[in-house]
Amino acid sequence: MTADPLDLSFGAPFGLPVDASPHSAPHGGPPDGPLEPLDVSIVVPTRNEAGNVRELLRRLAAAVTSAGLTAEVIFADDSADHTCQVIADAASSTPLPVVLHHRTTPAGGLGGAVVEGIARSTAPWIVVIDADLQHPPELLPELLARGRSTGAELVVASRYAAGGDRSGLAGGYRKLASGLSTGVTKAVFPRALRGLTDPMSGFFAIRRRAVDRAATGEDGLQPLGYKILLELAVRCRPSGIAEVPYAFGQRHAGESKSTVREGLRFLRHLVTLRTADPRARVAAFGLIGLSGFVPNLALLWLLNGPAGLHYAPAEIIANQAGLLWNFLLVDSLLYRLRRGHHRRSLRLLTFAAVGNADLVARLPLAALFMAWGGLAAAPATAAGMVVVFAGRFLLVDRWLYRRRAERTPAAPVRIEAPLPDPMP
Repeated sequence: MTADPLDLSFGAPFGLPVDASPHSAPHGGPPDGPLEPLDVSIVVPTRNEAGNVRELLRRLAAAVTSAGLTAEVIFADDSADHTCQVIADAASSTPLPVVLHHRTTPAGGLGGAVVEGIARSTAPWIVVIDADLQHPPELLPELLARGRSTGAELVVASRYAAGGDRSGLAGGYRKLASGLSTGVTKAVFPRALRGLTDPMSGFFAIRRRAVDRAATGEDGLQPLGYKILLELAVRCRPSGIAEVPYAFGQRHAGESKSTVREGLRFLRHLVTLRTADPRARVAAFGLIGLSGFVPNLALLWLLNGPAGLHYAPAEIIANQAGLLWNFLLVDSLLYRLRRGHHRRSLRLLTFAAVGNADLVARLPLAALFMAWGGLAAAPATAAGMVVVFAGRFLLVDRWLYRRRAERTPAAPVRIEAPLPDPMP
């Protein structure tokens, strides 16, 4: 397996190098005439979906052709089986131009694959659809028609809208997980997801201009795991959301990629999205700080009680346990995407130093508020704690986990040689 991602194009007239103009001639000679712009780019994330590719392309081609649309299909592939070769073979028998982007490192999971697929698209509308055929390709023209008629920038195929059906979810566990995750997500983002009944859907159409707004914003797109619609809906802030009900079908072939690990990645993604807002980040930082009292008090009881250690050293040790707890949560959840400036050991030592310093600063601050502000002991102590918390948050947020400078991503390279199967 190579260390770099590979890109292939199949089918004229869109089989062009990435740096070529969409209206320049494909390799082999000049075009017969000016090229028609595409109506839609269809992005299909795949991971070991060899048994679904041919049927998916057949049904996509039929749906697109019958609706009089022009389209390209972009496979963003993370497979470790022969899916790449199947895509290459199937592309020769479909009327749709096909782009194959194989990633050797699946950064960001399915969401990362979709974002990389979108980066290789050319049309004003982008449709994301799974390869397993649980999303009916025949619905694609209706998604575009609904977006054009309503002016919405995001159109979601919904299992939970009136007329929709989620019976294709395998077993009670997946139905329960889907319902719970949908409810939690809508509760966490009541404004951004207003009017959206199925924020967990993997089948939707979005206008390119909405994606471009997020991609060029302060945070950009930072997908993690399977719920790419949530990432796009929250960061793109589309102007208008519409829905089309559909019946979630049975998987055509292969195995589901839904696992407990993906569920944990979803929770991390939810925290990352919510705390992108500085106000939410302050609140989360405070809640994490409060949660540190649990290991602090538990260890203090153990050391000062059963272990028989004197209170003063027991409290010092217990306080470090609370700080370690706080650091692990802050580092792995709150600032997961901002850990590139310092090594983990340095981040831990700095975080602990700041945490211990605020303990030392509270007493003189409280004395200052009592002497100069005329406050009683309790409000002076509370005021000191607020000042110390604010200083601690600013040091952690603006220095220890400061944002990285923006980088210009390298352009992908599209090659014309046959793509090797990733398996030996």
